[in-house]
Amino acid sequence: MNFVECHEEPIHIPGHVQSFGYLIGVSSVSETINFCSENICEIFNISNAEALLGKKISDFPVIHNLLSESDIYRSANEYTKRENETYFDKIEIDQKKYHFSLFRNGINIFLEFEEVVENPHKRITNKYDNFYIIDNDQGIWDQLLTTVSNIINYDRMMVYKFMDDGSGKVISEINNGVLESYAGLHYPEHDIPRQARELYLKKRKRIFSNAYAEPVAIISKIDTPINLTYASARAMSPIHGQYVKNSGASSSFSISIIIDDKLWGLVTCQNKEAKHVDLEDRVQAGIFTVLASNAFSSFKSKKDLEYRLDLDIKLSFLKSEFLKYNTLFESLASNRRELRNLPKADGFVVISEADKITDGVVPPYETIQKIVDWAYDNTSESIFISSSFLKDYGDELGLDNRAAGIIIYFVERSKNEILIWFRKEFDEHIDWAGNPEKKIEVLSINGIDRKTVSPRTSFQVFTENIKGSSKRWSSKSDIAVKSIRDLILGTSHKQYVMIKKLNDQLKKVNEELDSFSYTISHDLGTPLTVMKLNAQMLLKSLVNADERDRKKIQSIIGEIDNMAEMMQNVLQLSRAKHSEILLEKIETESTIEKITENAKMTYNTPHSTVVIKQCPEVLADRTMLHQVFLNIINNAIKYSSGNEKPFIEIEGSDNGDYIIYRIKDNGIGIPETEKHKMFKIFNRMDNAKKFKGNGVGLSIVHRIMNRLGGNVDYESNNDGTCFILTFQKPKFAEI
Repeated sequence: MNFVECHEEPIHIPGHVQSFGYLIGVSSVSETINFCSENICEIFNISNAEALLGKKISDFPVIHNLLSESDIYRSANEYTKRENETYFDKIEIDQKKYHFSLFRNGINIFLEFEEVVENPHKRITNKYDNFYIIDNDQGIWDQLLTTVSNIINYDRMMVYKFMDDGSGKVISEINNGVLESYAGLHYPEHDIPRQARELYLKKRKRIFSNAYAEPVAIISKIDTPINLTYASARAMSPIHGQYVKNSGASSSFSISIIIDDKLWGLVTCQNKEAKHVDLEDRVQAGIFTVLASNAFSSFKSKKDLEYRLDLDIKLSFLKSEFLKYNTLFESLASNRRELRNLPKADGFVVISEADKITDGVVPPYETIQKIVDWAYDNTSESIFISSSFLKDYGDELGLDNRAAGIIIYFVERSKNEILIWFRKEFDEHIDWAGNPEKKIEVLSINGIDRKTVSPRTSFQVFTENIKGSSKRWSSKSDIAVKSIRDLILGTSHKQYVMIKKLNDQLKKVNEELDSFSYTISHDLGTPLTVMKLNAQMLLKSLVNADERDRKKIQSIIGEIDNMAEMMQNVLQLSRAKHSEILLEKIETESTIEKITENAKMTYNTPHSTVVIKQCPEVLADRTMLHQVFLNIINNAIKYSSGNEKPFIEIEGSDNGDYIIYRIKDNGIGIPETEKHKMFKIFNRMDNAKKFKGNGVGLSIVHRIMNRLGGNVDYESNNDGTCFILTFQKPKFAEI
């Protein structure tokens, strides 16, 4: 026994028509009759329907003469030039009026007939433009049902909207109380499977007059099944027929709601008793549905335009703000609240290399890093959006309710520049029309028993609680993020041009500084030499002088040597930008001790306690190493000098792969808000303004450590700061 999925049922070739319809199919090539419905004998005076097959209509004068009174039949060649365009007329057969419709599908011309049904209860009083004066979308659909009910008056009439996942929801309803209300209920995707939705897009009005009536077989002289997609009387699918019966109805009528050439929803009408609606009334109901659809599309376009205009104002403000900063990260960090609010997120993260800035409600840093690692491994597009991220990946990534919904935008993958928006978990429940789970049962389809998804026998409200999801990101959220992307690309280009210009200027300045470094080193060399010689001569002449005076002269000579060494270091540092650095094994203890003593004298803090512990050798450039320790130790002594008991601890350790130095002080500390710009040139913290400095030292340290193949980082709190220097480990020759 075969199993048939809902979306696999061939509903366009049922081989039957409904009993209200009569069908003849004529070959457009041979003009002979290829097929007809068995009930065609009921309206035309012929004894046997099979007698029509293979003959021309002109071979049957009774039929030919009746049809010849119709304009569309006489000009069938003109009306069938394009496929699937249906044309309508009326003819009279045995003093009864029939609707006659004609269209071509493939090589077959379809002639359909159905009896005219007078509708004395039809009441059309609304103006066609009523839809366009309503200022909300719900009002448009409510007005549509009111208008259509004046034409066809079914017991239960609904506007059914398709969701992104194929499921649907009843968003408007008119009900006379004969059938239960389905207002606000949801329906799973398999209730209206994919191939049914495709047919609703092609054939936009669909009536099933009597779900309990036996369908009428089509007899054919051709082997291929007859495609009845565009036939008004196409028979019901057995599964759909049972579905209608289970809902308490005997008749149904549907009109497609098409928005932007997509199936947006349906006007679905159901009646407890069998009910046939006249073709003209069905067409008129379809016209009003088109008017409502156009009104909704206009309303939606108006709202989208208003949103776009408001978004443009906000983006213009952000653009001006972005251009105030030298780097993209600074631009994003300084405007993080505005960037969070544009897609209506609860939390926002800016990531650039190792830096992270947050705003609003976000997961812990370690969780954010897991999400970033996941995104690198599992996404290829620049933008990833999910409203069920917690549900889908919560266990894998250790997420909590702060990361139920997520948008990830890769600004630059290679540079680890990422923006992430978060939404909290939304405690949501969905009211389904019956249990949405699929159930399998055996149904007879065209006389063959097959296993298939069972039409639900109950439409009683079934409430499902939704966990692990956020409020859905709307199309406006998607637009907002893509607008931010465009803003970043646009301002980044302008910043690139600006930075290139500044780099050219900086290059000239650096050349001048190099020249200045050479000049200073050369021109001050001679005066220092003279000062040292004079000091040495003075020291020799003070053989019998007081020991304190001799020590003062010796201190002057020592400081002259230090100045000369520092000048040489500056000269070598300038040269290092243009030449290869010399990495060698260097002992650090004496350098650290000398820098420490000089720093205590420089900042007049003889009471500072400096503890120098283990000082392992490192692989570095001698000049650059001196510059690194000079800046870090000077800062430690300077910024702890205000403490009653200044304390500095310097210790190196071998972690196996690198040599790590930790220089810890009990100074003023570094605020967390300054972390992202601590190594930027000319940056000075607010709490450091009372200390002398220009904000260059840490930037120099950062650049030097990178050139040495190491790293600089820090830890800080209210008790002080600890700078962490990571050096390459010297390679010892094998013995």
